[in-house]
Amino acid sequence: MRTLSPDPEPEGSAPRRALEALALAQWRLALRLTVAMLSVYAGFTLLVAWAKPLLATPIVPGLSIGIALGVLVIVTAWVLIWIYVRWANGHYDRTVAALRKG
Repeated sequence: MRTLSPDPEPEGSAPRRALEALALAQWRLALRLTVAMLSVYAGFTLLVAWAKPLLATPIVPGLSIGIALGVLVIVTAWVLIWIYVRWANGHYDRTVAALRKG
């Protein structure tokens, strides 16, 4: 009777090393993007807490610096998501497909 191993690749095999390197690359990218978004969000929050007069400064009638920066926070999130999706659809998916083919 054959038993199924939860980890079919032996330790140190080339496909396993490639998969581990891919997982590490994914972790690094996710960490960098997370730090970037948290920095933007924390910076905006700190401005709201300590620089309200600055944020209330009008750029044009009906648009203040605070509103513009708030929109920029949202746009930054979209851009960071786009960066991750582009990397995942390109590098990650191609690498996984190549590993599956052998």
